[in-house]
Amino acid sequence: MQLDPSERIGKAQVFAIYGKGGIGKSTTSSNLSVAFSKLGKRVVQIGCDPKHDSTFTLTKCLVPTVIDVLESVNFHPEELRLDDFVYEGYNGVMCVEAGGPPAGTGCGGYVVGQTVKLLKQHHLLDDTDIVVFDVLGDVVCGGFAAPLQHADRALIVTANDFDSIFAMNRISTAILAKAKNYKVRIGGVIANRSNETDQIDRFNAATGLKTMAHLPALDVIRRSRLRKATLFEMEPSPEVEHAQSQYLQLAEALLAGADPLAVQPMRDRDLFDFLGFD
Repeated sequence: MQLDPSERIGKAQVFAIYGKGGIGKSTTSSNLSVAFSKLGKRVVQIGCDPKHDSTFTLTKCLVPTVIDVLESVNFHPEELRLDDFVYEGYNGVMCVEAGGPPAGTGCGGYVVGQTVKLLKQHHLLDDTDIVVFDVLGDVVCGGFAAPLQHADRALIVTANDFDSIFAMNRISTAILAKAKNYKVRIGGVIANRSNETDQIDRFNAATGLKTMAHLPALDVIRRSRLRKATLFEMEPSPEVEHAQSQYLQLAEALLAGADPLAVQPMRDRDLFDFLGFD
């Protein structure tokens, strides 16, 4: 099965950010989007979570979702204008919140598809260099794996703990399943909220994954969220400069073309036996 050509994003490089719920994907996505923009790229960030809080550090508010605005016009997309659902955030990053269907109904994949269709119909993607999908939690059903149909590279955010690595293993399996029919490949791992990376490193060595950036448990990251700001807007300090440099180096590496990784995820039981702490 291949994606409908009318839903293909086009020339932009597309990255999908996955990881366990609460691991910091939105923080990662927003700061990575800004890093791309600081390198002179035109960036669109698409939040794919019913909480619709992916972009609030960029826009300083919770913007209406695509599903909200479609509902307001009785699902007649021809009545919408681009500024009904696209908002310019910090440093020119264009922000979209796809939203989600009401709890227990519908499919997140439909929402992602409608969002991409609208962006194409309004020609926003024509001049876009980078698209960042920020995908909710570790729900890797068909619907919420939909961004993988568009992405060139999928990145996995993890911490140095059992639950995060367990989720990373399952997400890797889902990405490889999509890679059989789509161009998406696993780009690498972002170690987040972890001063140590020993368990991540062991898992990477065993499965073929690779850490592309490491963000320790820095208090300035927590404070930036409370201030509704990206790290690139915080007062200079060694912590801030370290975090900014990690995101800029990651953006540069992705722009240069991250080589796809040959990953072999573990079976759940094997991973359970493999991971352990003294």
